[in-house]
Amino acid sequence: MKKKIVLSLLGISLFLSSCLNQLEEDVRTQATDPYLTTAAGFQEAVNAAYASLKTVFCAIEDNGIIPIITVFGTDTFTNGFDGGFKMMNFYNSDLNPRTNAVTFNWNNLYTSINTCNAVVSRAPQVTGLAEDVKNVRVAEVRFIRAEYYFLLVQLFGPVHLTLTETVGIETTATRAPIKDIYDAIIKDLEFAVQTLPVTAANYGRVTKPAAENLLANVYLARATSEAKQAGDYAKAAELAKGVISKYSFKLLDDFGKAFEQGSGEKNSEVIWAIQNSKDVISNGPGNSMHLYFIMKYDDLIGVQRDIPNGRPYARYKPTDFTLNTLFNRQLDSRYDKSFKRVFYCNKPGTYTINGKSVTLATGDTAVFLPDREWTADEISRAKYSVYTPSKQTERVFPTLTKFLDPQRAGVNDIPGSRDLLFFRLAETYLTAAEALMMSGNNAEAATYINVVRRRAAKTGATAAATEANRTAMEISPNQLNIDFILDERARELLGEGTRWIDLVRTGKLVERVKKYNPVAAPNIKDFHVLRPIPQQQIDRTEGEFKQNPGY
Repeated sequence: MKKKIVLSLLGISLFLSSCLNQLEEDVRTQATDPYLTTAAGFQEAVNAAYASLKTVFCAIEDNGIIPIITVFGTDTFTNGFDGGFKMMNFYNSDLNPRTNAVTFNWNNLYTSINTCNAVVSRAPQVTGLAEDVKNVRVAEVRFIRAEYYFLLVQLFGPVHLTLTETVGIETTATRAPIKDIYDAIIKDLEFAVQTLPVTAANYGRVTKPAAENLLANVYLARATSEAKQAGDYAKAAELAKGVISKYSFKLLDDFGKAFEQGSGEKNSEVIWAIQNSKDVISNGPGNSMHLYFIMKYDDLIGVQRDIPNGRPYARYKPTDFTLNTLFNRQLDSRYDKSFKRVFYCNKPGTYTINGKSVTLATGDTAVFLPDREWTADEISRAKYSVYTPSKQTERVFPTLTKFLDPQRAGVNDIPGSRDLLFFRLAETYLTAAEALMMSGNNAEAATYINVVRRRAAKTGATAAATEANRTAMEISPNQLNIDFILDERARELLGEGTRWIDLVRTGKLVERVKKYNPVAAPNIKDFHVLRPIPQQQIDRTEGEFKQNPGY
């Protein structure tokens, strides 16, 4: 008989590297039962729970949740030329219960949950640690566990629910009702909200505002699920509004500044981030998001691969909808601040460009991707390669810049040192707006969405011109509907790992993919609002573990 083997935290060699600055060290241990009940062992187990965030979210090269599961196959991104995991965009027969990306993430989430369960289960036996400190650490880990189950229920629907540590071989599993999963998530987060401090002594630890922010997202999602309750939207709005008003978070004046690498990553807009560093040992898998959104610039004339421009996987290509419809380019700064359309020469020489001999020096414009078609005369006069929208391909397209990592040590390095900005205040404003709108309060909802839109307005030549742009970016309550909310979330959160889930939550995945993603449109079906249960899970479970419909 095939059996499901669940590895626990116990009796195996763990690589416990932390996401926290104060814990950036190589910690290797043989974790044994007695050790985990000591103060040092317990702290290392908590560190392991934090470290799991990197493997789940920071995209271990090919398989991580972001962006394989949440960016591909949406209205905002389609596939580039890279061959990896195109089935997630095609929605063809290769997206099935044996798809590696699905199996990897399922297994990784449950392994990480068991690490969290070990911390929670062992906490009462831990000695040598002050009770208040221990309770805070448990609250941090229960937040992490809640996030993992929140992902599972949104991706797969009913899933196996276990809140206690697995210490040996387990051969049974059942799909718990969605209501039970949401109840467990909310219970964990309520404990976190009650227990966590408003600010953490060590940047990167979970805080009360982060828990409130996640709880707002949970209520917003539950409101459209089969487990919905009458007060879900009101609770989501109240929590999101509280995060905005009760604490010291504030939107930066400049949208682009929110993604500046280095000290800029720790800014007033970040509610919580998964930390990474330049230390090769402590960073572990790091953040490899820098790889995927870059076009193949190194195939083009006058440009070769370098660290500032990045290692170009060219996996995710913006849809035509994203590039040509989504933004008001005259008013909205987020288009220019989200995409790189110019590449400068770093391979000087004399080349044939646009039918004539051109000598490029270092720093000259080598490649330009205009946002409109050019006339033949305009192209003939250009001393650089021009790729108008009609000439852009799976290899050549505007590059999303949010995740570029010019501080990597080597040109081909995969682990990156960027923090993953998990919760930004701008998204919290949009959560509040959606919850208020769905509660029937469009007037108040518009005030929250307009804060984000005013920030996004282009700077004018004068203060008066800037204010005019901000005013022009504002919307009236009667303009609000769920499609406008989704468009605004797309403009603000492109590539940040929310899109597929946003579309499913709002019941718009199939409609908008068919409308805006022509590669995915022919194959997407109603059942694709859930991912397939891995066949490995089904085969190794005693008794019945049902597959999701359609797979």
